[in-house]
Amino acid sequence: MTVPTIGNLRVDGATLHHVVRGRGPLLLLIPGGAGGAASFDGIADDLAAEYTVATYDPRGMSRSTLDDPEAEQRVAEHATDALRILDLLSPGEPARVCGISSGAITALHLLTAHPERVERLVAHEPPVVEVLPDAAEHRALLARVQEAFRTQGLMPATAVFAAGLKKEGDTVEPEAARKLPPQAAARAESTMANLPYFVGRIVPRFMSYAPDIHRLQALSDRLVLAGGQDSRGELPYRSAAFLADLLGTELLHFPGGHTGLTTHPVEFAELLRKALRA
Repeated sequence: MTVPTIGNLRVDGATLHHVVRGRGPLLLLIPGGAGGAASFDGIADDLAAEYTVATYDPRGMSRSTLDDPEAEQRVAEHATDALRILDLLSPGEPARVCGISSGAITALHLLTAHPERVERLVAHEPPVVEVLPDAAEHRALLARVQEAFRTQGLMPATAVFAAGLKKEGDTVEPEAARKLPPQAAARAESTMANLPYFVGRIVPRFMSYAPDIHRLQALSDRLVLAGGQDSRGELPYRSAAFLADLLGTELLHFPGGHTGLTTHPVEFAELLRKALRA
């Protein structure tokens, strides 16, 4: 196991907590949801045998503090944060990037805004619902989530959000009953602490983000869109699959569902390594 180097980077409006392991070409891992850098603990050491692996807590999450806790969040600003990490660790050189869920949306914007800095990107289930033919339904879902958050509180809003992500006919989250590894279970407290910020600030802005399809088409040779083998039909999977179809590329299937990174870390890391080399 490699000994991680921990640092804090000042950026516009925030301080980013980041963790670096290993040696070799830079691989930036961008977490999604209410997770932070620790969400990659199950695969980072494995990948660090081949790469300099960097990850971080997105602004406002875990140990990455905001100068103004009430500041509105924007995808472009989060992508600039990722760029600042690249500037710090691999100045002027393109890097490999993997983004998960909302982190994959950050990564897509990083690719379109700064393609010279991204050698290859694996984007796992970015919930870019604006690309879908039924995007209006999902805008209505976001409105219901925000109304529930405002009038009823966090957990009712989270329940509305989770129900909207499921495939039609599902009554139970696909991986809800799966027992998580001890390391993953230990992160639950931190994730819960991030949940109000995620539901209130990240979800409405990120899931209303419309990627630049023409720009992505021009860059599709360095983009791998991915989905979970067990999450077919769920909203983030549908978004990733539809975007892949728009770009004329294949959707790469990773083990597990939307949280396959956590439930199948060994298999996830192996496939990610292959996707980054291709």
